[in-house]
Amino acid sequence: MKKTQSDFSHIKGWGVDADPLDVPAYPMKKRTENDNKGMIWERPPQQPALTEILHSNERPSLPAVFGTPNPPTGLSGKIRRFAFKYSESSFAHWLPLLLADRINMFEGIAEDFQKGHVPDLVSEFGIKSELKYNPQGFARKVVTCLAIGALFVLLAKRKK
Repeated sequence: MKKTQSDFSHIKGWGVDADPLDVPAYPMKKRTENDNKGMIWERPPQQPALTEILHSNERPSLPAVFGTPNPPTGLSGKIRRFAFKYSESSFAHWLPLLLADRINMFEGIAEDFQKGHVPDLVSEFGIKSELKYNPQGFARKVVTCLAIGALFVLLAKRKK
């Protein structure tokens, strides 16, 4: 048998769900009172919070189990604390978190220099691939950064 573009029968298990009557929720499950039997469970013991854990103000408490992140520190930590005062449905929550991520990146670079490690910024920022695959975009970014830097220098000189 010749395999065509649309013939996937050679793949083990292909088409196992082709019959819509075999799909558990097709077209829509009619719920009964027996559906949730056996789903009653005890909440796991609360994981101790050994560091500051930022969580949504829409949750009254921490979840029982969570990842152990680095505690928020520095300017990025202050911005994160500010962001978590607002609901997750608000730009005042997400935009500061994006800004805090960018600031945290620069704080990490400064921390590397303080520890005596010189980071390989060319590789970490993807400059080689940017030059290879998007040279015009890279040139635009360089010109924009130089213009912003020149603006800061001019403003600094003007204040003196």
